[in-house]
Amino acid sequence: MTDHPPRLAATLTAIDAANAADPDTGEGTAAALLYGQRMTAELDRIFPDASEVLRIAARGQHVERWLLPRDSYPEGRAGYLEWRREQGRRHAARLQGFMAEAGYDAAAQEQVGRMLRKEGLKRDRQVQALEDVICITFLKWYFLPFAEGRDAEELDRIVTRTALKMSPEGRARVLREFDLPEPFVAAFRA
Repeated sequence: MTDHPPRLAATLTAIDAANAADPDTGEGTAAALLYGQRMTAELDRIFPDASEVLRIAARGQHVERWLLPRDSYPEGRAGYLEWRREQGRRHAARLQGFMAEAGYDAAAQEQVGRMLRKEGLKRDRQVQALEDVICITFLKWYFLPFAEGRDAEELDRIVTRTALKMSPEGRARVLREFDLPEPFVAAFRA
């Protein structure tokens, strides 16, 4: 682990300990723990000077996500969005608790909460940075398994929505770093 200030190190350790309990070990380690590590690796690569709060938000973006399964909400887009909003609230509350224990003030805790609830997307630099890291991590590590069994129209819709959430710099990075199939390239050129 990189040498972090003590309160950041304590918060990241708490996140990792919580995520290590994920029962999904399909890739050889707890899925939530691996996701947090991948998010941190991408954040370090893309935003090496990221703030402590952005580092916490990236590492804990899916903290204990398995505790609220997607199938506990109705099928379809409305159910998915409701589930995702609740996950954002839950993740924010959990990280804010870890941060309080480590000595972060209420303002820093609320900043992480806003990032995880995606409040200020396209307007707040740190919220947007987190979203770019989320999208790049998804494309790099999770898109191919996610795409299996889905039809081309659904994949096109998902890729387009992913690109729309990203900053112009994030979309340009995707075009430079990924060998996208031609139908998806247009979404990132917009």
